[in-house]
Amino acid sequence: MRLFLVLLLSLLLGGCGYNTIQQKEEAVSAAWSQVLNVYKRRADLVPNLVATVKGYAAHEQQVLTEVTEARSRVGAINVNADDPASLAQFQQAQGQLQSAIGRLLLVSENYPDLKANQNFLQLQAQLEGTENRITVERMRYIEAVRDYNTYIRKFPTNLTAMVFGYDVKPNFTVENEAQIQQPPQVDFGAPAASPQPAPQRAAPQQPAPQQPTPANG
Repeated sequence: MRLFLVLLLSLLLGGCGYNTIQQKEEAVSAAWSQVLNVYKRRADLVPNLVATVKGYAAHEQQVLTEVTEARSRVGAINVNADDPASLAQFQQAQGQLQSAIGRLLLVSENYPDLKANQNFLQLQAQLEGTENRITVERMRYIEAVRDYNTYIRKFPTNLTAMVFGYDVKPNFTVENEAQIQQPPQVDFGAPAASPQPAPQRAAPQQPAPQQPTPANG
């Protein structure tokens, strides 16, 4: 009898989407792990990058400090991907680190010897590759969350999700969302000149009437 109840319960859970929920949630977890891996890879490159730049541009202290502090903030966050506020904080900190790294790389433009340094070139290439991987893994995670959220909101799977406490998961948002909603500002340095009215064509001058020649007396 107990075995029969177990089999019946298994059939019911399988038919109501419970097993599929498990599969999709595991897919989300795996995708999130990959996101963390590539973000950690970027953070691990920062100390070597700072040390290399410092060897050629030690007086660029503000930029060096900014990227170091941004990396520290990233490492201090204990992110919970199921908490929207925690995920937003994590995303903001990663965006700040990315921006700080970009400013640090711009420093190299003022130091030809640094730009030619092989260690710097290798770090720069690794960072570029890591940024590409971040984009790819974020897209995969976004898609996995979208697939999971869509599934558990469908009927009758939503009933199973409600009974077992499965809720929609937060997702990455567009960075600088408020900024991209603003229309682009176009400025070419000087306001366009107001159109001037077309010049009026001068009327053709009429020849002066000839004066009669006085007769000789």
